[in-house]
Amino acid sequence: MPVLTLKLSPPASAEVHARLAEALTAITASLLGKRPEVTAVVIDAVPADRWYIHSQAAAPTALLEISITAGTNTPAEKETFIRTAFDELQLQLGGGVPLAEASYVVVRELPASDWGYGGRTQRARKLATGGPMVMASQPK
Repeated sequence: MPVLTLKLSPPASAEVHARLAEALTAITASLLGKRPEVTAVVIDAVPADRWYIHSQAAAPTALLEISITAGTNTPAEKETFIRTAFDELQLQLGGGVPLAEASYVVVRELPASDWGYGGRTQRARKLATGGPMVMASQPK
């Protein structure tokens, strides 16, 4: 049940937002094994004059953060996700121009007891099924 938050500059069209949400959901499912039906993607557009890198207005640029349950993915899976997600951002946002080098993809791991959806933590969901907490390299 990941949450992806994407900040991008310059702002893009609703069609680009929809394509990004679809692509990032698919990448998250295929590379991290997360369920698309509980994957949320939030996109915030930042005007170019409000995003700075080294005191200079930066565009095009992006910051993608994904929150996942700690221990559910291996370092290699996360590395592949970061590379693939960045490539997708470059493809869809760059318009033939490289994204700013300081465009980031961040994987945040949260303890299962510290987050959830539908009013239940990930820990409570796993305990309710009678199964052990999922660890890296096991199905998510």
